[in-house]
Amino acid sequence: MSTISPDEGVARRLKALACTAPLHDLDARKGRLDWDATGYQMAEIGLQAIDQVTLAMDFDHGADHAEVVRRLLPFVGAQVPGAPRSEYVRVAQWVIDNLINVGSIDRGFAVEYGTTDDDGRYVRRRFDFKLLVEVAAPDGGIYLRASDEAINVLVGALDTDVESAQEAAETKLETLIVRGRLGDARLAAEQARYRTVQYAESLRRKLEATRRDVRSVDWLDAVPQLLDEALTHIESRYRAETMIKANIADARDEATEPGRRRQAAELVTVVDDCIQRHTQLQARLQEAGASFRAEQDRQQFSGKPKRAAVDVFGQLLRPSLALTVEAAHDPVTGYFGAGAGVRNPSVPSLGGLVETLLTPPSDRDPFGAEVPEPELAPQPRERFGVETWAAADAVLPADARHPVRLSAALAAARAAGADLPQLVALRAMHAVGTAVATARTQGDPSVLIAVDDGTVLDDPEFGGADLLLARAGVQRGQTNRRTAQT
Repeated sequence: MSTISPDEGVARRLKALACTAPLHDLDARKGRLDWDATGYQMAEIGLQAIDQVTLAMDFDHGADHAEVVRRLLPFVGAQVPGAPRSEYVRVAQWVIDNLINVGSIDRGFAVEYGTTDDDGRYVRRRFDFKLLVEVAAPDGGIYLRASDEAINVLVGALDTDVESAQEAAETKLETLIVRGRLGDARLAAEQARYRTVQYAESLRRKLEATRRDVRSVDWLDAVPQLLDEALTHIESRYRAETMIKANIADARDEATEPGRRRQAAELVTVVDDCIQRHTQLQARLQEAGASFRAEQDRQQFSGKPKRAAVDVFGQLLRPSLALTVEAAHDPVTGYFGAGAGVRNPSVPSLGGLVETLLTPPSDRDPFGAEVPEPELAPQPRERFGVETWAAADAVLPADARHPVRLSAALAAARAAGADLPQLVALRAMHAVGTAVATARTQGDPSVLIAVDDGTVLDDPEFGGADLLLARAGVQRGQTNRRTAQT
């Protein structure tokens, strides 16, 4: 048997499909909403939302949540004309919340996929990613940022090298302009702009990590190399985009059709935005060295904290262990009330909280974490066999005209078998809360019902009420007619 060699390209394509899964899931779940959303194409609205967030991102701020909703309203309204504006706002807000994955613990997505290792063994891996992320602003507000995976969804690639992707996009753009295909050239220019945003976002994360802890970023080799490559990248892109803009101007001046002139004008706007973003990125690159030195001085000479931290082990845990439960209740409750705040904590215990805060962030595996094989316990043997169930059916009433007391059914079951009384008692208890609608949906011809009329059960093994057991028929004809009328 031949072994399968690992293919990194297959893993990239599988992760690319995984990043689009939340968009497809929007259309799959819109039918389960408590309001009518069948006329909206949720995946298209999701792509528009990612596009608006990506274009509004810069180094200091992202996209304002309310502004993204406002920009989506014309696109949402075009899908279902005539609907109230409140419905458009509701649809846009629902799409954005699902792209953020509101309601989950880490507000991220996880998809399992399979790859082969070096030995040819099939391994299941878990790929964790996010599309839209809520980030706190320096002024105290909350804004949205698009992740690398979200930008890759827009350009139709995943984990592509930024520099090589940008060069390919610029070459394609210039070729399309020379050939006069302005519609395709605009799409290529927009993809080049997305790559520029992604390149700037990687630098922003480096600077943000430096502000948190200067030791977590390699400023000796990795960051200087990144800065040099980024400056070279900006220089070459600026020359290319200036030449492309000149060719666009010529195509616009020579065009006689109004539609072609409009396409050329729109393409000029896109390239101008690309040049502006390169200028902003260049300014940040020139300030990166000064930011590193300022953060190094601040973190090195900041001094000790002015407020003394609470020694949880020495000042709370050890003294509390020496007290009684009643005496230790007030100080422990006061500490957790002040430390946890008014909301429920995300971790249930103090030990879990400390462990979460002290755990260093781990590097993401490019292929995703391997999914462990679950250890399944053997299926337990059924206590009541087929013969026991058949014997219980013989003891219980067969129709509504011949009801049976639970005491009489238990006496008959006790004479028939050892395990039969337990099964009869369980079925009688289940019949107390019988759902007729469930039996009607399943197509059952009859259902066992139990009624408590106040009679006390007189039995040596079981106690409670002496239920009156009967079997009622289920009529499905009326339900079918009602469903047909509806």
